[in-house]
Amino acid sequence: MFVRVEDSCTACGLCVDTCPEVFQMGSQIAEVAVSEVPAELEDLVQQAADECPVEAIVVE
Repeated sequence: MFVRVEDSCTACGLCVDTCPEVFQMGSQIAEVAVSEVPAELEDLVQQAADECPVEAIVVE
């Protein structure tokens, strides 16, 4: 699984709270801290994407 955060991110921090192993806060928006999501974190990443208030998290 691969994940990215689009520029529409509002930096609310929900993704970081949900899965800090994958997401971190950048200077203006959330960022992905890993190149590929480990299998054991895929459910949390999907949850973060589903709960993102502006749908800025794209899971591939």
